[in-house]
Amino acid sequence: MNTNVKISDAVKYIGVDDLTIDLFESQYVVPQGVSYNSYLIVDEKIALMDTVDARGAKEWEENLKEALSGRTPDYLVISHMEPDHAGSVGRILELYPDITLVGNAKTFQMLPQFFETEPQAKKHVVAEGDALSLGVHTLNFYMAPMVHWPEVMVTYESTERILFSADGFGKFGAIDAEDDEGWACEARRYYFNIVGKYGAPVQALLKKASALDIQTICPLHGPVLTENLSYYIGLYDTWSSYRPENTGVLVAYASIHGNTAKAAERFGEMLRERGVRKVVLSDLAREDMAEVIEDAFRYDRMVVAAASYDGGVFPCMQDFLNHLQAKTYQNRTVGIIENGSWAPSAAKTMKGMLETMKNVTVVEPTVTIRSVMKEADTAALAALADAIAGGEQEQS
Repeated sequence: MNTNVKISDAVKYIGVDDLTIDLFESQYVVPQGVSYNSYLIVDEKIALMDTVDARGAKEWEENLKEALSGRTPDYLVISHMEPDHAGSVGRILELYPDITLVGNAKTFQMLPQFFETEPQAKKHVVAEGDALSLGVHTLNFYMAPMVHWPEVMVTYESTERILFSADGFGKFGAIDAEDDEGWACEARRYYFNIVGKYGAPVQALLKKASALDIQTICPLHGPVLTENLSYYIGLYDTWSSYRPENTGVLVAYASIHGNTAKAAERFGEMLRERGVRKVVLSDLAREDMAEVIEDAFRYDRMVVAAASYDGGVFPCMQDFLNHLQAKTYQNRTVGIIENGSWAPSAAKTMKGMLETMKNVTVVEPTVTIRSVMKEADTAALAALADAIAGGEQEQS
């Protein structure tokens, strides 16, 4: 059991770190692993708050039995049916067949899709605002649909003022992993790539949470949060409102033979020469896509630079813009640089995709480079740099 995570005498952390996973959800690189968090509330009645992914089930089962000290859990609260959290519900029913499963109506609609043995289980269906007493502790349930599945709910324990926040406030990285960049970096990458599409539901949940006196946040991934909670809640408010978190420019480029990359690099230099304090260059063909998506949402401006390809745009740029569409990228200023040797088509394709996004302003000029950047291209690049850098000067 991870003895570094201390919540209280009655509320115990029994989750596990997964340091062997390569891709979370088979798509996100997690070089520092991931944690599957589960908690136990020991009172007159004992409540188990979620299970873990089957990958960590053996260690988790050991943690559970150690924390129970010979007692039997009365309830299993299922916040979220995704397999990294509900993956061991079947095992719990084998171990404790008399346990009562606590979930909402949508939870129990979904449960049989994952566990054939589920119909025999005892069930306690809760709805918005319902409470469940454990003795000294009381669980209060709030629905959080589409944060980020329709059955998600969060639980507020009113005695110790703990919010069990499901996937909210989660982050990549094992709890025992050193994170030199701090909480926000991997929490941001986690949020925008997994929950990012659902800003409005997150806002609705934050509104509910604002009425609660929360002293501790227990998410299903990442560390338990106990201090300066306004910092974490403030970031979630910014992220879910699709407001830029920082002033800066992401220059995301897709280059076949390196010529578009050189143009992007020169353009980045021009921005710095114009006083832009933060310029991030990202090679879409090589860098972690989830990280670039994170930066697109983090900063207030973006420039996309890409080679033309098969009458459209180089595939990694198309993939990047598809991701932004899916995650409802909005409220940003964007510039376009294209490259083409005989029939430039990248700008038209990129602009068409950007125009489907809410409150995205595409600034002029659109820069067209023919194969290799030349001195004659400098004026157009400079004009675009002026337009992009001007946004920062207006905010200063």
